[in-house]
Amino acid sequence: MAETVTIHEKPLRRFCEQVLIKLGVPADDARVTTDVLVLADLRGIDSHGVARLGRYVSGLKEGSMQPTDKSRVIKETKATALIDGGQSLGQVVGKRGMDLAINKAKDTAVGIVTVRNSNHYGIAGYYSMMALDHNLIGVSLTNAAPLVVPTFGRNSVLGTNPISLAAPAMREKAFVLDMATSTVPRGKIEVYNRAGTPIPHGWAVDETGRSSSDPARVLNALAKRLGGGLLPLGGEGEDLGGHKGYGLALMVDVLCGVLSGAATSLRVYADEKRPDVGHFFMALDPGAFRPLDEFRRDMDRLARELKDSPKAQGQERIYVHGEKSFARMETFRTEGVPLDAKVVESLKKIAEEIGVQWPTGTPTSFR
Repeated sequence: MAETVTIHEKPLRRFCEQVLIKLGVPADDARVTTDVLVLADLRGIDSHGVARLGRYVSGLKEGSMQPTDKSRVIKETKATALIDGGQSLGQVVGKRGMDLAINKAKDTAVGIVTVRNSNHYGIAGYYSMMALDHNLIGVSLTNAAPLVVPTFGRNSVLGTNPISLAAPAMREKAFVLDMATSTVPRGKIEVYNRAGTPIPHGWAVDETGRSSSDPARVLNALAKRLGGGLLPLGGEGEDLGGHKGYGLALMVDVLCGVLSGAATSLRVYADEKRPDVGHFFMALDPGAFRPLDEFRRDMDRLARELKDSPKAQGQERIYVHGEKSFARMETFRTEGVPLDAKVVESLKKIAEEIGVQWPTGTPTSFR
């Protein structure tokens, strides 16, 4: 079992904010960026949580991420907008894009915003869930660096290109789908590598294009552009539907890259100093189709029908997307956020380099 260190949410947030502020990020923007990172850990998506802070530290130091928000709207209609991210922090640009989509949906029932020239924006679910506070359906997509091998291919061409949709319910938890279009995100391979644990076959291929269980070999091949990469959702070939995950990843690239004019496939992060990541945000008002309370009640009914349906042998519960993450949030907000000990060491190193105090007095636990 990998050793973990438990840190309470408030000091963890304060630490991340202080690091970003030290690097020239305005306090409000540091808060937004931190909010996205910490929410990922609270929801159990540790591959995109504070373990990613080093990526932003490097980007800010090297100039591929602008500390102050340079984003601007360059084309707009009543229901749509195109934003140039100005190489700003992806979380800051992403929140601006989703806020704009929400405001347009309140006015016209639908708001769609595309973004180009942005950076990595964290978990897609953060932005789709923003719509829930307004009883809207939220959609969030982003393209990413090429890490995914197309069906029957050997080299990574597409990103993990996540998809998220959030829809409000009444008494049940909101439906929140937040998924990569690859079998797993790269961060999941990194989690296994840090733990020294083999990855399951069907997650990734090595430089030969064959399935591999060695996370270090897969990551090394990706880092050095030797070939290989993550497999699309469904896995290797077509027998288990790998071509469908491949199609979903390509769909995300069409909406985030081609539609906005951002980079696509191999061009995303082709120039490390100008990543040119593209995002797509949509907010949709259910009340434009039917009374809102009826929609929310039917979301409850749908969730209950799924959860009350017969369970597979040996299984006690059927979950609806988002339920497990909401439960983790409640637990972690009370008991603290468990971080991999190696992640904590990397954060302590950042603290030393930047001149920010690391939170002390945190208990160590195991999982």
